[in-house]
Amino acid sequence: MNRACAIAAAAVLLLTLGAPAHAARSSLARDEFAWPTAEQCWRVFTLADYNTRIVVFGTAVLGAACGLVGSFLLLRRRALMGDVLSHAMLPGIALAYIVVTQAGGMGKALPVLLVGGAASGLAGVGVVLFLRRWTRLKEDAAMGIVLSVFFGAGTALLGVVQQMRTGSAAGLETFVYGKAASLALDDVWLISAVAGGAVVLCLALFKELSLMCFDEGFSRANGLPVDALDLALMALVVAVTVVGLQAVGLVLVIALLVIPPAAARFWTDHLPRLALASTAIGATSGLVGSAVSALFPRMPAGAVIVLVCSLCFVVSLVLGPARGIVPRVVEHARLVRRVARQHLLRALFECEEAAGAGEAGIPAEALLAKRSWSARELAGIAARERRAGRVRAASGGGWRLTDAGREEAKRYVRNHRLWELYLIEHADVAASHVDRGADHVEHVLGAELVASLERILAERARALPESPHALVQGGAKA
Repeated sequence: MNRACAIAAAAVLLLTLGAPAHAARSSLARDEFAWPTAEQCWRVFTLADYNTRIVVFGTAVLGAACGLVGSFLLLRRRALMGDVLSHAMLPGIALAYIVVTQAGGMGKALPVLLVGGAASGLAGVGVVLFLRRWTRLKEDAAMGIVLSVFFGAGTALLGVVQQMRTGSAAGLETFVYGKAASLALDDVWLISAVAGGAVVLCLALFKELSLMCFDEGFSRANGLPVDALDLALMALVVAVTVVGLQAVGLVLVIALLVIPPAAARFWTDHLPRLALASTAIGATSGLVGSAVSALFPRMPAGAVIVLVCSLCFVVSLVLGPARGIVPRVVEHARLVRRVARQHLLRALFECEEAAGAGEAGIPAEALLAKRSWSARELAGIAARERRAGRVRAASGGGWRLTDAGREEAKRYVRNHRLWELYLIEHADVAASHVDRGADHVEHVLGAELVASLERILAERARALPESPHALVQGGAKA
C-alpha cells in the first residue's frame, strides 16, 4: 500500500515538474517582445477591429478638445492649474466610491466617480484661487500645496478603499494611470459630447477669451466680465479633464492640455492658427498613440499618447518656423552675413571717399582698421561678396567696389549717416558717440521723420550726409 502511494506520488511529482516547465516556456514565449506583423498593421491602419475604432476615435476627439482648451490655458499662464485640477480629482473619486458603497449603491458606476472627481477638482482650484487672493502666497506655491495635499489625501483614501469589505481599489486605479483599451461606446459618446461642447463654447467666446488672455486689465476696462470668463475657461478645463481620466489618467491628462499648445507656439504667433494647430497636434497624438498601443498591446495607450505628444513638441522645437531652433539659427546666420556685407561695403566706400582708390585698391590693413575683423574673416567676407559681384580684387592686392557694389554701398552709407543725424538732431547724442550698426532707415524711423531729415539735407545742399566723425576730427585739428 505504502509502495503504491509512493509510486503515485512520484508520478504526480514528475508531471508537476514537467508541466510547469512547458508552461513557463510558453509564458516566456508570450512575454517576448514581438514586432507586429503586416496583417496586424493593416488591420490597425484600416481600423478593421471594432475596439480599435472605438479607442482611436475616442482618444483623437479627446486630444483635439484638450488641445483647443489648452491653448487658452497656456496663454492665460495657467498651465499648471490643469495639473492641480487633475491631481485634486483623486480624493473625490475615492470618496465618491466610499460614500455610495456605504449607502448600498454601485460605487464603481462611472457617473458617480466622475461627479465626485469633478467636485473635488473644483474644490482644489477654489483653494488655489483663495490662497492667491487672500494670502501672500504666490500662485505657484499655492498650486504646489494644493496639488500635493489633495493627491496625498486621495492616495490615503485609496488605501481605505483597499481595506473595505465591499471592494478594492483595483478598479479605481484606471483613473490614476488611464486605460484607454477599456473605453466603451458610451464613453466615446460622452467624450464626443463634451469635446463638441468645448469647441462650441470656445468658438462662441473666442474674441473675449483671446482678449482676456493677452490683456486682463484692458478687458476689464472695456467692460468684459473677466471673472465669468475665467470661470468658464476653468469649467472647460474641468470638463475635458474629467472625461480624459479613463483614457489617459489624471497623471497624464495634463500633458494633453499643455504639450499641444506649447508645440503649436513654435509654428505661429497668430492665435486662430495657434488654436487650430494645437487642436490638430492633440488629435494626431491621440490617434497615432492609440494606434501604436494597439500594435503593441503591452504598451499603455495613455503613456504612448503622451510620448507621441512629446515627439511632436520636439519636432516643433527644432523645426517650427516661428520660434524653432533651426529657423532661428538660419535667420541669425543670414543676419550676420547681411551685417558683414554692409560693413564691408561701407568700409570700402568710406576709404574710397576719404583717399580714393587707385589701381592698387583698398588694402586689407585699411579695412581691418575700421572693423574688428581678423584677416581670415575679412578674406571670407570679401570672397563671398566677390562671388556676388559687389567687390573685385585690384591689381595691387587690395579690394575695390564694382559699380553695383558702389551703388549699394552708397545706400548703406546714406542710411547709416541718416541714423547718425537723427541721433544728433533728435536724441542729443554727441557726434563722437553716434557710431551704431548700419540699418535701413525705414526700419527705424517713421515717414514723417525721414522727410524731416531729408529737408535738413536739402538745406545743407548735400545729396550724401557728411560723416559726423569727420566733423569731429576736423574740429579737433582746428
